[in-house]
Amino acid sequence: MRKLCATIFLALGLCVNLLNAQGIEIKRTDTPIVIDGAIDEQWSLADSAYNFMQYFPMDTSLARSQTVAKVLYDDQFIYVLGVMKNLSPERNYITPSLRRDFFGDANDSFSFLIDTFQDNTNAFIFGINPFGVRREGLIVNGGSGRNSFSMDWDNKWRGEAQMYGDYWVAEMAIPWKSIRFSENQNQWNVNFYRIDSEEAERSTWSPISRNFSIINLASLRKMNWDTPTKKPGSNISFIPYVAASASKDFQNGDGSQTTFDAGFDMKYAVTSGLNLDLTVNPDFSQVEVDRQVTNLDRFEIFFPERRQFFLENADLFASYGNNGTRPFFSRRIGVARDESTGQNIQNPIPAGLRLSGKVNNNLRLGLLSMQA
Repeated sequence: MRKLCATIFLALGLCVNLLNAQGIEIKRTDTPIVIDGAIDEQWSLADSAYNFMQYFPMDTSLARSQTVAKVLYDDQFIYVLGVMKNLSPERNYITPSLRRDFFGDANDSFSFLIDTFQDNTNAFIFGINPFGVRREGLIVNGGSGRNSFSMDWDNKWRGEAQMYGDYWVAEMAIPWKSIRFSENQNQWNVNFYRIDSEEAERSTWSPISRNFSIINLASLRKMNWDTPTKKPGSNISFIPYVAASASKDFQNGDGSQTTFDAGFDMKYAVTSGLNLDLTVNPDFSQVEVDRQVTNLDRFEIFFPERRQFFLENADLFASYGNNGTRPFFSRRIGVARDESTGQNIQNPIPAGLRLSGKVNNNLRLGLLSMQA
């Protein structure tokens, strides 16, 4: 009897794997898609990713709340559609906050993972919840370990969501210039996953065993292009800033004091996979403040890097691509120590240059020069 049951379960497992073995075709659309959370006619031309598998609470069966995902593209964007079905027409969606870059498994959400270089090591993630709150991030080290997932990376893309009776719809438009990839590629590695908080269920298109992370990059499937990828054209981002202030001590009758500062950040795509960052007299006042923590041991606290200049390909400059080591910590750049008080003080950065990215299928490059 045990052998018969094992044979039945094995057969069922093989059937489910066969249902999910195929990849997804991404086709070109000549009509731009309006990102509004409504299913336009163009989506009828797209291939579908379906038969999502449970990741939690079980990883051996089809998801109870099923999802269908579609992908299209044109000259400007990669379009993604997600249709998330519910078991009940009346339900409440959960989100702890409407803040961008939400984090955690308590959010209803739909996410799209892209491994453009097919190295199963690095990937981009774009996600959205039923209220239209978006997030984007970077995955490193194959999606394993606590520090393999960063939501601090920011980029320009569009996304909207709409809630209907027994389902909700998400639409995304990801600009070609927001991601890195090689020319003449016929395939990318991708995955979709969904979190359904009411059913306490997490599901993925490509099955992932529960002893791995839901962002594990070893289990991705193929997205096949109808024509090879092309170079997205010139990709330059230039962000200048000007800061000025004036102050006067009226009580003591001191004269006015004024300050003036200016600088810029520039990002230039040397190749479709290699990026050059240049900063002159940077101003990091727009960076999110660190969380306040109390340190009760003798070891220093490694706050995460949040400055955009350092974020892309950050694993090359933190752990050298090896999870569990940290021979270099970029947060020390721009900080000095006042030996008379023992306090950290700002150390101005006149200029910095950073070259990082993918050279070919077997080589990533990271060069950094900062003047302080």
